[in-house]
Amino acid sequence: MKSAMPFRGISSPELKILLRPILADRITSRDEWEAGVRTLFDDATHREEWYAALALLRHRHYRAWRDRDVIPLVRHLIEQGAWWDIVDDAVHVVGEVRQLDPAGEAIRLGAWATDPNLWVRRAAIISQLGARAATDVALLERVVLANLDDREFFIRKAIGWALRDYARTSPEWVRAFVGDHAERMSGLSRREAMKHLGSQ
Repeated sequence: MKSAMPFRGISSPELKILLRPILADRITSRDEWEAGVRTLFDDATHREEWYAALALLRHRHYRAWRDRDVIPLVRHLIEQGAWWDIVDDAVHVVGEVRQLDPAGEAIRLGAWATDPNLWVRRAAIISQLGARAATDVALLERVVLANLDDREFFIRKAIGWALRDYARTSPEWVRAFVGDHAERMSGLSRREAMKHLGSQ
């Protein structure tokens, strides 16, 4: 893990155990919840504190508050975290919100796909991981095409990951997409997309 933020050396299982009694104490105000997430994240001195902020954000107690109004906070975490582990965790919330408002979030994520910030673009690309039959295929195509010429590793990896994930639902569509855009796609993206389709 390349990180300017130091670690305390707490493993993921250990951190979950440490956080369990803290997270069990419910916050009753949405404003207090959002402020808690933001303060934990912005005042962090070690990476585990970022992970604690994300755990608070994603805790089951606060599912009802993970709606479109939480997206500015999530985007803040993505931009400030600026590394794959933070983005890939926070993007689960982006996916939850998209399920609540597919049409509205398709517009937002389409804009994110061309954002100057590469981590915001990565979030747009992988925002539908696990959606399976609920995948908005037009949105998937849009966010991938917007980034096909990007040479950044984390974007190329995200493209391949998003396509590989959707290949579990529609292998024919992914094969056709890769075939149509093979010349523009990086080798990394193609390999990841076709990983379980028997052809590279």
